[in-house]
Amino acid sequence: MDQATSLRKMISGQGVQRRPLASLTSEGQPRVIAVTSGKGGVGKTNLTASLARAFAEMGKEVLIVDADLGLANMDILFGIRPPFHIGHVLNGEKSLEEVLVSPSERIRILPAGSGTSELTQLTEGQKLTLLGEFEALDLAADVVLVDTGAGISKNVLYFNLAADECLLVATAEPTSITDAYAMMKVMSVEHGARHFKLLVNMVSSVKEAKQVFLTLNQAAGRFLDGVVLEYAGHVSQDPLLRKSVQERKTVLTAYPQAECSKQIRNLAKVLLKSPRRHDGEGNIKLFMKRFVALSPG
Repeated sequence: MDQATSLRKMISGQGVQRRPLASLTSEGQPRVIAVTSGKGGVGKTNLTASLARAFAEMGKEVLIVDADLGLANMDILFGIRPPFHIGHVLNGEKSLEEVLVSPSERIRILPAGSGTSELTQLTEGQKLTLLGEFEALDLAADVVLVDTGAGISKNVLYFNLAADECLLVATAEPTSITDAYAMMKVMSVEHGARHFKLLVNMVSSVKEAKQVFLTLNQAAGRFLDGVVLEYAGHVSQDPLLRKSVQERKTVLTAYPQAECSKQIRNLAKVLLKSPRRHDGEGNIKLFMKRFVALSPG
């Protein structure tokens, strides 16, 4: 049974009230994209921040949900130090509106806590608190980027399943490929997920990137019934990426003409042009409702 699809049908029939958003995609609703990976160290958070910058350059309003709840570092890439984070919302100290930060025009971030282990496994009460905050606050956005943690913890899986699209980030390292396959396997076999997009990061050539995709696509086709893996693109290994992190900037800001910056801009265009998997269900509140409704089994 496709649990995620069933939840979407259930929730969409609840008559959720929607206010016209200030800025919308041509489809009429924001795209909610989970950026995820099977293992850490593949450049997922850096990619998410750079994608946000690329969308903003295209005139899109972007909301980043830092969903790496115990090991947040999105703030580093924007050179900011948020005074509050999602933990302050969950314990009732602050509202969602008070916690959101805007490091630059058209980009807002919901910061996560760093070194806060209790956030790595949200309780049902905490998820309901977060849903209530999203219900109370109307957020205008064209694109919502959910930067998940790495691996297959409950939080990571639920954020991936609740989003409209899942962008899986992998490198050419065998461990990364293996863990990316494990992510697809758990999401498909245990939760009925069928569609994934693959971004191959930190590669030396297009050939290397296509080989990673071919390996994963063949494994999925052979062992995962009905799973569709789409090639979204690649980002080259570039010392300017590391340098931009040291400067506490996205690479698009620090080095806009770098080859990797051009590739990330192209990825943003590909994501916006790709057909939606769930037409008309990109509402941010519906994303949170799906996240809250998901539970083991």
